[in-house]
Amino acid sequence: MTPLAQVLLRRIQQEGPIPVAAYMAECLLHPSYGYYITKQPFGGAGDFITAPEITQMYGELLGLALAQSWIDQGAPSPFTLAEFGPGRGTLMADILRATRGVPGFHAAMTLVLLEASPNLRAVQKAALGAVAAQWIDHPEDLPDGPLFLVANEFFDALPIHQFVRGQTGWHERLIGQNDGALCFGLSAALPFDAFDPRFAGDPLGTVVELCPAADAPLQAAARRIKAHGGLALIADYGGWRSKGDTLQAVAAHKFTDPLAAPGEADLTAHVDFEALVRTAGLPYAYAPQGTVLRTLGLDQRTEALAKRLSGPALTAHLAAARRLTDPGEMGEVFKILALYPQTTPQPPGFA
Repeated sequence: MTPLAQVLLRRIQQEGPIPVAAYMAECLLHPSYGYYITKQPFGGAGDFITAPEITQMYGELLGLALAQSWIDQGAPSPFTLAEFGPGRGTLMADILRATRGVPGFHAAMTLVLLEASPNLRAVQKAALGAVAAQWIDHPEDLPDGPLFLVANEFFDALPIHQFVRGQTGWHERLIGQNDGALCFGLSAALPFDAFDPRFAGDPLGTVVELCPAADAPLQAAARRIKAHGGLALIADYGGWRSKGDTLQAVAAHKFTDPLAAPGEADLTAHVDFEALVRTAGLPYAYAPQGTVLRTLGLDQRTEALAKRLSGPALTAHLAAARRLTDPGEMGEVFKILALYPQTTPQPPGFA
């Protein structure tokens, strides 16, 4: 039993069963035993690999899309270049390298990173080298001005509430204990009119996941984009009105039981992009990751880089491009959402 499991069992014994959201929050960010506080989760030596770790092309293309949108909006100066959940800093390092040649872009930007983990902040600082950056604890700490934001696999790690439709109402899925072990259970029924009306007609047994924790970061970004201009690119796995039990735990690049080892595995859930759009209240574009990357020129960039490679390096390079775009890999299950001001054209990649 992990130390965090003991903490959670004591809490449940004192307070009663807890929502899935509370369990996720403790597992990921407990100040002593939280996964993101104590682990280095990213990369081949960690528990999972994100798109920026697969190939530099991912960050390059998203960076150039942000820069083109900045130009299309009149190259505002100053502006904030921000990332929510920067991981090891790989994505932002690639964005900065790709945009170095865009006239005026770096001179006008203030780089801001939203990161809760002190360990990851240190890793990000090393990845960015001499580039000056500000780290913030809360999305409301973003500067007030034009905002060009990227969030890659950020929203999937925010705590979710799960609800199951029963005969007399919706029941929240809870985590309690049975004979000293963590287990799932259900709350008493909630009245139908107290639940999200989008799901009023769903059949018995439907599982719905809601993520109120996404509201604060999304609203903070949307307010700045609405008032001052900018663009948010949100990349994650999920769907439009994503439903079903998508809570998952990953350790050592393999799926595992979410209750088996609290604090030792990453916990995530699929993102409901419809909910993000409703919360943001901005014009949007939305498409599978593979479609967006190919529209931004991934195939041409892959071919250009391939000319410099041979042998195993070439094989790995081509495999990385396929992994990002193929429907059977990350190309379909991962989506990219763009949020932008009412008066600006649709951003690059979504034509």
